[in-house]
Amino acid sequence: MVSSLRFLLAGAFSAVALLLASDAMAAGGSYVFDGGTPAQRAQVRAALEASSFDWGLVPATITIHIVRGVDSHSRPGHIWLDADLLDAGTFAWAAVQDEYAHQVDFFLFDDATRAQLNRVLGGRDWCYGVRGLRHAEYGCERFASTLVWTYWQSPDNAYRPRTAGDESAALPPAQFRRLMAELVGMPESLPLRTLAAAGVSKSAARKRR
Repeated sequence: MVSSLRFLLAGAFSAVALLLASDAMAAGGSYVFDGGTPAQRAQVRAALEASSFDWGLVPATITIHIVRGVDSHSRPGHIWLDADLLDAGTFAWAAVQDEYAHQVDFFLFDDATRAQLNRVLGGRDWCYGVRGLRHAEYGCERFASTLVWTYWQSPDNAYRPRTAGDESAALPPAQFRRLMAELVGMPESLPLRTLAAAGVSKSAARKRR
């Protein structure tokens, strides 16, 4: 009886460990959740996995706080997401990727890199050092939005640029991928299967490459 109980307890602890590990090392980056329903957490996972960007390049486990009514935002090692937004499903995916893109900035860039990116992306200030500018005038926001569109070119992407002046159009995707290849080692070309999943035909995909 004691050995059977011991076996059951060991199995239970193993299951809990696996569950925790799946949160911390979920595909698309290393992160843990604070709050949120299973459905909302599933939207976060789906959002990150939809992008072809390697979120695993961020050398930290990010805590993702899901709070109803909060303005989605990021700090180093932490992301806050609005639960109401996540309830909207696919529409929220671009915002999830946007906030994780800021973690790329926090952990992988230094001041020299940020200054270089600010010039290339056309920002007036990198990230709220100067107050009173429009959202699109900050280089960090132009970077995050362009990353979201470059690595998830889907009609479902809420950040899909409508005009050349949109934040997500700060650089053409091919040029942005070349820049990210230099900065963080991301490949310049996207796999054909990734583009096909975004609804791009093989012939059009080859032109993009």
